[in-house]
Amino acid sequence: MRRAYKTELDLNNEQVTMCLQHAGAARFAYNWGLREIIQARARGEKKPTAIDLHKKLNALKATEFPWMYESSKCAPQEALRNLDVAFDNFFRRCKQGVKKKGFPKFKSRKTGIGSFRLTGTIKVSDRTIQLPRLGELRLKEADYLPAGAEISSATVSEKNGRWHVSVLTEVEVAECVTPDMPIVGIDLGIKSLAVLSSGEVIENPKHLRAAQRKLKRLQRAVSRRKKGSGRRKDAVRRLGKQHERVANKRKDAINKFTTKVTRETSVIGIEDLSVRGMMANHHLAGALADTSFGEIRRQIEYKAGWYGSTVVVIDRFAPTSKMCSGCGCIKDSLSLSERTFKCDACGLVIDRDLNAALNIKHLAASYADSLNGRGLGSTGDGRKSVVKLPKVKRQLNVKSDAGPICLSFG
Repeated sequence: MRRAYKTELDLNNEQVTMCLQHAGAARFAYNWGLREIIQARARGEKKPTAIDLHKKLNALKATEFPWMYESSKCAPQEALRNLDVAFDNFFRRCKQGVKKKGFPKFKSRKTGIGSFRLTGTIKVSDRTIQLPRLGELRLKEADYLPAGAEISSATVSEKNGRWHVSVLTEVEVAECVTPDMPIVGIDLGIKSLAVLSSGEVIENPKHLRAAQRKLKRLQRAVSRRKKGSGRRKDAVRRLGKQHERVANKRKDAINKFTTKVTRETSVIGIEDLSVRGMMANHHLAGALADTSFGEIRRQIEYKAGWYGSTVVVIDRFAPTSKMCSGCGCIKDSLSLSERTFKCDACGLVIDRDLNAALNIKHLAASYADSLNGRGLGSTGDGRKSVVKLPKVKRQLNVKSDAGPICLSFG
């Protein structure tokens, strides 16, 4: 299984200068390759591949770009490979008919220093990492890489004056079999970050709202500074550090929650939420962005392959909020202001989010046995164990003494 480990570097001035040279070489190679592709397409020629561009760039190094010899050859080579992947994604979105195609753009130094990737001989010790051409660099974290991991590449990046290295490794994962673990349904929300079908409520820390006052003050300081001045650059750096602090707090809370859920359950039911459509509501856009529904689902899906659990994605049009978790009857309407679900048929009174989480659990549990029977359950080899249920067009609710039986027909 491929797994990346990221930590912060502790660099001196000379090492920072070398990292800036490598990042500049990677950015230049990316922009040069993009310009070559655009010109080739304008002439009606076939798009050159990353190998073709790398050969041409090497031929021009001695005459036009001799300064690139000061950096490792891996930095421009990997940047051209990234450009190749960017065009592959662009052509894929064109075939799929996506509205935003995402044509590759030129990289600017003004938007950030960027990053570069290195391959070859990479060694990690207790507090240092050895990279090609950069030598031995100190780490701010000790023993962060597991023993026996095979290193494929290392990516060095900069953000707000702090340098980080992400090491991509190949690790062996023992097969995880979790048939006796419970099944859980997760209902994501704004008031509470998540409500589990077990009754556990994960509180929403609302890091952005807590830091809003300080962010506004720092933003005013940026607006009052003259553009291009040194004081404006300092104000922008302070504002960026505060935004990074908020993002790191949010990332830490989400990682702890998703790791706990995937480790302790065998089947996880989540909804296929349309985050982009929900963000169109400007009254809730800020709160929705702070909860990061898409990031929570992404982490649950890839961590499920680590710990052997299965993720069942429920269709977004399934009436999980309107359906009674006790008898299976569906309400005609349910406004957002109603935080307590009251069933008119059986008289059940339950929290709205907990009721939705129980319905998600019932739908996920109904597919658990069939998934394992067809071999689509836990893989244990690092692949995503994600099953997306078909769209619900018609739903039949059958009442029984054992509880509701929900059948979905695509």
